[in-house]
Amino acid sequence: MKTPDSWRLAMAAGLLVLAPMCAEYVTGYDDSTGDPLVLAAGLLIFSPLYGAPALLIREAARRLGMPWPGILALTAAFGVLQAGVIDQSMFSEGYRDIPYWEEMVRPTYVAPLGLAAYTTLSFVAGHAIWSFGVPIALTEGLSPRLSRTPWLRTPGLVTAAVLYLAAAAFVLREHLRTEPDHASAAQITGSLAVVALLVLVALISAARGRRRPALPGEGAPPRPIVVAAAGLVAGLVFNFLPSTWAGVAAGLAVIALCAAAAARLARSPEWSVRHAAALAAGALTARAAVGFFAVPLGEVAPVAKYAHNIAFLAGAVLLGVLASRRRGTA
Repeated sequence: MKTPDSWRLAMAAGLLVLAPMCAEYVTGYDDSTGDPLVLAAGLLIFSPLYGAPALLIREAARRLGMPWPGILALTAAFGVLQAGVIDQSMFSEGYRDIPYWEEMVRPTYVAPLGLAAYTTLSFVAGHAIWSFGVPIALTEGLSPRLSRTPWLRTPGLVTAAVLYLAAAAFVLREHLRTEPDHASAAQITGSLAVVALLVLVALISAARGRRRPALPGEGAPPRPIVVAAAGLVAGLVFNFLPSTWAGVAAGLAVIALCAAAAARLARSPEWSVRHAAALAAGALTARAAVGFFAVPLGEVAPVAKYAHNIAFLAGAVLLGVLASRRRGTA
């Protein structure tokens, strides 16, 4: 039975909205926390900035038959592009006058590169996992039957690309206009080189993924609820690491451990889109829980802050339950 285009567009629209919520709203760190009207208005910029790349990554992956290692390489590429070139927060020593910025940067600052290892890891991994990877997995989990098929035709892809370029240009212009710290030509060139390398890794992953079948002898993966719990624990550990070299080392270890475990489990023929959605749901729930400890920028009333935190925590759990329990063929 052919799937109506309206269903595919609905899935694309869902990802377009979910990605910015996972990227910017779930922790409630900004002065928009708890203000529904401001949050809704913010989607006019954040949906093109985060939702459009998530769509483009997802569409490229499904057309190329790219497995999740390749998808995460693409999400990391956009993470480097965002933090290193677009908003240039990776190279800033005083971004947006955030009072605790220096505490994050100074302990692991690498002067020759003009960046801090801790914030670089936090920004790139944060974008790769929460801004793009998590919303893609959750949205696909809501409709397993559509999870391996393209959702957009050429006009939709062109529109998403134009929206992203426009939003990225707006953010870059505002950064250059309002921030004192700007990335140097060498830093931008280095960032773009890393982006190109990650895209190459993704393409190699796609080529290898098409030739690598599932292994029948791998055994059954854990139930989705167990995978979600693992994602929750890993997400909490990563988000509460200190801004020190020990924290950087531990963060890299958490990422490597999770990647190795997920890659092995995914080789089982019984691993499904439900498991990927469950892992993403656990990570998103961890991010929402961290929001209770975040201090918003600006003046935000406690009632508004905690109402925001409770709403997004409940939303993350509900979305995870729905996505991880859907049945389908993928």
